[in-house]
Amino acid sequence: MFDAATTALLRAVLDEVCESVSHREIGPRTHIASKTVDAATRGEVSLDELGHGGRDALSRAPMVWR
Repeated sequence: MFDAATTALLRAVLDEVCESVSHREIGPRTHIASKTVDAATRGEVSLDELGHGGRDALSRAPMVWR
């Protein structure tokens, strides 16, 4: 798994990317979280890389989620 710093970064990115997504909208939040975890697993652990990946995941989410 990830160290505490990376976990905190992932949470911060999720919160930032999902600012406009209700906390009740589990589908898009889960999708974005999954994509950012995938990116971190590949070694993309900077704020910019994870933020870009999260925003990309949100923009590619099914229309019913946006």
